[in-house]
Amino acid sequence: MKTCIALLFSIISLTAFAQIKVIHFNAGWNEANNVEWFEKLSDADKKSLSVDDSKIQSKYEIFIVPTIIVFDDGEESKRFQADLSFKMAATREEIQEYIDELIMSKF
Repeated sequence: MKTCIALLFSIISLTAFAQIKVIHFNAGWNEANNVEWFEKLSDADKKSLSVDDSKIQSKYEIFIVPTIIVFDDGEESKRFQADLSFKMAATREEIQEYIDELIMSKF
């Protein structure tokens, strides 16, 4: 019985995690300000994209880099952007806390 409950919880958790996607946007000229801890975010699918491609910049309406966008079920949920020095203003802890809150809200 405990195994069935654990398996059920695992399936539900996996479904919730798979619905959250996080994309990191930056440009080649701003590589010095890449968000080094981006890959350490957990419980979400992660992807990095360059806005050197103007189609990506237009599609996601990126006006400053770096930018991190959290998507929930394919819809933009929250956007974290750089400050005026082109460095990420949000911390890893702030973004991870937001992801964790999204996951918890699904239960």
